Amino acid sequence: MEIDRRKFLASVGAGALAVMTPEDKAEALEHYMCDLLDGEDSGHVHDHHHHHGPVPRTEDLDPRLLDESELLAEAAEAEAEFADEGHHHDHDAGQDVRPPRGTGNLFRPTDEVLEPLPANPTLEDFFRRRFWPARHVLQSATHALNDGQPEENVLAGLLHDTVQNLIKVDHGWWGAQLYEPYVPEYVSWGIRYHGALRFYPDEEYGYEYPELYNRIFGEDYIPPDYIKQAAEYAKGHPLYVSARMICVNDTYAFQDGMEVSLDPFIDIIGRHFKQPKEGLGYDNSPVAHMWRSLEMPWAPL
Repeated sequence: MEIDRRKFLASVGAGALAVMTPEDKAEALEHYMCDLLDGEDSGHVHDHHHHHGPVPRTEDLDPRLLDESELLAEAAEAEAEFADEGHHHDHDAGQDVRPPRGTGNLFRPTDEVLEPLPANPTLEDFFRRRFWPARHVLQSATHALNDGQPEENVLAGLLHDTVQNLIKVDHGWWGAQLYEPYVPEYVSWGIRYHGALRFYPDEEYGYEYPELYNRIFGEDYIPPDYIKQAAEYAKGHPLYVSARMICVNDTYAFQDGMEVSLDPFIDIIGRHFKQPKEGLGYDNSPVAHMWRSLEMPWAPL
């Protein structure tokens, strides 16, 4: 996927960028890429008037050459440029009205009317009516399937980021909690720790440091202590491979123009997902409230 660096910086805003931690920046970049895949910035690829060339090389953005003040200045300039051209609708008279970055997709301001779920809703119902178009996770699962990986890897790839429709912050932990009652431990454990491992390379599994982060920000990712601790714990765990393979499959899951479908995964879901007969959200499980929140994000109480 090609990223217009100035558009991304404009979407973040100089004010937000100034106070963002490396973890915030990493999450913002991944969310932006997922939004592009799902068509939330349809002008991104074809907007030649505002295209500023390829993503700069790492050496062009070496932090020794591009300090933070220069990055913030560029972000402010880009923000003003796209606001003037009508590309940036998040501001009104200079007021920032964007929701917190950790807000789930279903809880962002929108004019879209969600289709009601049927009685006794299934995972497929949630995919098609709450998670859709879900291109990122479908691409991840498709790669695992085409690569001949075990079905549990495929399922983990399919589910790993869907919780971001509910909440984005610490999405690995939230995602594991959402699915824990219904999937094998291998799957939920991998979902929990994939977020901590994604910025740690592993040559044995062919996983490299995501260079795009350095290209966009001109700096290496510096994880907070709790991420470091989680990654160290995961590296010594017998289920380490489950989280690592989510990271590996993720590297193939930001492809423009790739056609994907949920259909190839229906049987895999049937074999490995314990669908409650009462429906997700109505089975009195410890996470039923999370599924009801996904079903009814408009509910006031």
